[in-house]
Amino acid sequence: MAAASEEAIKQFSALMELLDEPLKTTFQHVHQGYARGTLVRFLKAREWNVPKAHKMLMDCLNWRIQNGIDSVLAKPIVPSDLYRTIRDTLLVGLTGYSKQGQPVYAFGVGLSTLDKASVHYYVQSHIQMNEYRDRVVLPKASKMFGKQINTCLKVMDMTGLKLSALNQIKMLSTITAIDDLNYPEKTETYFIVNAPYVFSACWKVVKPLLQERTKRKIKVLYGSGRDELLKVMDYEALPNFCKREGSGSSNDSSDGVDCYSYDHPFHQELYNYIKQQALNEDFIGPIKQGSMHVDVPTPDLEEAKIMETIESELHKFSGANGLSHSFNRIKIEGP
Repeated sequence: MAAASEEAIKQFSALMELLDEPLKTTFQHVHQGYARGTLVRFLKAREWNVPKAHKMLMDCLNWRIQNGIDSVLAKPIVPSDLYRTIRDTLLVGLTGYSKQGQPVYAFGVGLSTLDKASVHYYVQSHIQMNEYRDRVVLPKASKMFGKQINTCLKVMDMTGLKLSALNQIKMLSTITAIDDLNYPEKTETYFIVNAPYVFSACWKVVKPLLQERTKRKIKVLYGSGRDELLKVMDYEALPNFCKREGSGSSNDSSDGVDCYSYDHPFHQELYNYIKQQALNEDFIGPIKQGSMHVDVPTPDLEEAKIMETIESELHKFSGANGLSHSFNRIKIEGP
């Protein structure tokens, strides 16, 4: 297998040597000086099939060019009150680093309402988080731990997940499609914690549809998952929703600010970085308001089948509980 993998990397590398501008420049933004690691990520995502991995990467590069992704970190969401609102309704934050050096991100899946701004703003914010991770957070982690770090860990809190909140399903599938097709293999493990019955019911039918590679990445933990998570990260890196079980703490930083908050150091650093990048751009006049309009990639067949299965299962679940929620009512229109 090792020899076959090296041959695949060699073939893929030869194909990428043929790139012309502007594809060549945007590829440099993607690999950040580690082209081999990027090729391996795309090969893994396509089961080491070189033609499929090459098509996936070319689609990604063209998507970046068509949507101005290389300059997304110079396009702040303004005014700052709007950005604060997005942080309050799309709950994500950096809580620390694992024992191996991977950044640990917390996601409040169940309590994210995604209902205070347009789809475009949420997509823009998510892409900015991805790009900041790849250009700033991962290089910083590599320097701190003295080795190359290319992946992160994600702790997904399902607290509050319920049928009445399923209007987020389209938005979450949009974000997933962006990540799967343009940022593959950037997450080493997804830890699912505080999972209610509605999640368990869906997971039971979705799990058989996943590729083995994907299944290995997803760990559904008991309760808050604190004991299991402490095997891979120190207590200080635990998200707040994993600390409560034993400590009663609800904060992720020494200054007592929740990791999701706009006021948390991570989000302040991110937002200030974007504003500074905007000032460095060659333009005249104030920073313009308005969101980026990004073309959302079409989910692949596996993901489309998974979303269809989730909807079907939730139809059954809502019917069995005598609830009147209708997917015709709660679906969100696309951008």
